[in-house]
Amino acid sequence: MRAAARNGRAGRTPDRYAWCVPDQHQTGQLWADEPAAGWRRYVIADVFTATPLEGNQLAVFPDGRGLGVDVMQRTARELNLSETVFFLPAEDSGDVRLRIFTPAGELTFAGHPVLGSAFVLGEALGTSALTLETGDGPVPVELERDRGQIAFGRMQQPIPVPEPYEDAGALLAALGVRESGLPVEAYRNGPRHVLVELASEAEVAALWPDQRALAHLPIYANTFAGRGPAWKTRIFAPYHGVPEDPATGSAAGPLAVHLARHGRIAFGDEIEIRQGEEIGRPSRLYARAEGSPDKVERLLVGGSAVIVARGEYRLS
Repeated sequence: MRAAARNGRAGRTPDRYAWCVPDQHQTGQLWADEPAAGWRRYVIADVFTATPLEGNQLAVFPDGRGLGVDVMQRTARELNLSETVFFLPAEDSGDVRLRIFTPAGELTFAGHPVLGSAFVLGEALGTSALTLETGDGPVPVELERDRGQIAFGRMQQPIPVPEPYEDAGALLAALGVRESGLPVEAYRNGPRHVLVELASEAEVAALWPDQRALAHLPIYANTFAGRGPAWKTRIFAPYHGVPEDPATGSAAGPLAVHLARHGRIAFGDEIEIRQGEEIGRPSRLYARAEGSPDKVERLLVGGSAVIVARGEYRLS
């Protein structure tokens, strides 16, 4: 299932990321002694794809030390990508601590920023096992290499708890659909994801939601259809500044849990999720929920990423 993702084109990493970790070769540390003044180096990665200019874009600032939250938020708004990440020193036993921002606000956890950050950090440190500290706790990530290049990564996500969604009628009306095949339930995994099952992939592709109505709902609206190992999703989050998300890693885990809980798949089955085609950013995500209806024991979400740009940004 993942052959195409693993064997696809990988990002070229000139000089082992010396351009984003300037003292790495001299000190073996991730950062120089003091953060750079004025100009900050950044990386743009396309996540949940092995093909440049597809997937979900992510901006990574490898050195966020000394930046205030207001500056981080305004930078995310300036870049206007789904998420922008800043690396900070770890506070516990992780490799780095992440601050994750959408154009509209900060998230405690999000999937494509964690996976993309792991590709950037894994290449910089030359390692394949990382722990990234998020607002929802530490997230372990395992990276797989192909001819020396990182080709695939798999994160162990926090396990979300299902809960009823109180505004199901308003959500269905905003999406322009009459009903959901499975109960409309919410899972908080960083953002609050609300899942709506449609009858076919064609119905998912044809959605034309009322963005103004959705903008009043502080959720990520996850619409999906499929069967067995193959599922199609479209996810809308205008409240968070994201009209439609190309690839939503924090929603992939809840979808696997939701499908397994309601008998669409078995616990332990891995699903492939296709997302982003309608906005020209095709993406592939892989998710597996392990355990039982009584207790989800582990939640794994994986995919590829590719570095597409690097440069400097003036933040002060």
